[in-house]
Amino acid sequence: MVIKTKSEDKLKDNEKQTMALSPIKSSEQAKKQKQTNNKDKKGDLMMKIIEETSPPPDKEDIVEGPVIGIDTHAVYVDLAPFGTGIIYGRELMHARDIIRRVNLGDTVSGKVIETKNEDGYVEISLKEARQVIIWTEAEEALDNKTPFDLTVEDANKGGLIMTWQGIQGFLPASQLNSEHYPNVEDGDKDRILEELRRLIGERLTVYIINASATEGKLIFSEKSEGKEKEKGNVLEKYSVGDVLEREITGIVDFGIFIKLEEGLEGLVHISELDWGLVENPRDLFSVGMKVKVKVIEIKDERVSLSIKALKENPWNEASKKYEKGKQVEGVIIKFNKHGALASIEEGVAGLVHVSEFGNEEKLRESLELGKAYPFTITYFDSTEQKMTLSHADTEEKTVKKEEG
Repeated sequence: MVIKTKSEDKLKDNEKQTMALSPIKSSEQAKKQKQTNNKDKKGDLMMKIIEETSPPPDKEDIVEGPVIGIDTHAVYVDLAPFGTGIIYGRELMHARDIIRRVNLGDTVSGKVIETKNEDGYVEISLKEARQVIIWTEAEEALDNKTPFDLTVEDANKGGLIMTWQGIQGFLPASQLNSEHYPNVEDGDKDRILEELRRLIGERLTVYIINASATEGKLIFSEKSEGKEKEKGNVLEKYSVGDVLEREITGIVDFGIFIKLEEGLEGLVHISELDWGLVENPRDLFSVGMKVKVKVIEIKDERVSLSIKALKENPWNEASKKYEKGKQVEGVIIKFNKHGALASIEEGVAGLVHVSEFGNEEKLRESLELGKAYPFTITYFDSTEQKMTLSHADTEEKTVKKEEG
């Protein structure tokens, strides 16, 4: 027989109570654990949102957003999650041309000029943003060698002025193609400007070769690597000494231009037109006329031509007839700063130096253009094609002869 004491009964009762409370305690612990887990998940989500959200814009940053409001004093732009952008005051005036074309819902880009004003708005500038975007596009065009058709607005002695995307740029004369380059004798700057001004109003295909936003500098070139390479390949077809028959495409004071083929011209300088003196190329030639020319030089991707090189050099025959001390008759054909030029025969002329007369005025008083006078040869070199003449020596000899 087993006897149960009170203490045993009490112990059993306690065990029963403990067993009855255990499920309650476990449920509360699970609930607390779940709450902790939920908090951790929410914390992780917030951290993820914070990590994925870009930092708020600083001054000078470019921001973008839809237009959510337009009134007479301001334009409002949604810059969520950072607030609302505003364009007003001076910036609104500066961007009025852009604002006129903006409607609600349109996406616009702006440059931050104030991160938070007294009303809590992010102040932005459309005009400054536009400038940043344009200069970025200019740099991309430079890298990609993008061609643009632009109108020549003005010219100075250094080149041409044209505008791209509202920015005024410069095209140096050295960056012009051969057909537009001002080939001016002796590099006369006034003549260069005159030739460049002829291009005002013309549309040229150009490339950006230098773009600097900080300096506000935009430089163009009419030349492209592809075209220059193609031109170089074309030039390989020609050699010094080649004789060609081609058409005259242009006449200027210093010579005539000959079209060799599409995109390539050559120049016959006025000194290479004839062995005799040529005052005005237009007196001998006209555009469209076909002439025979000889290639005399190919340098710096330019072709120099000659017409007189295909004719007999009169100095070769002159070397057999003339020498220093010989008396000849010559016709005055030109005055220059050095004196008077006298033609002895076609293509052979000598210089009567101004020093012989004291000054240019007395020279012109003694010798008349178009008249013939007797001269004495004081220097003769047929190789260099140079000859100097003296009128005084001839007169002195004539006087002595008459006295004798």
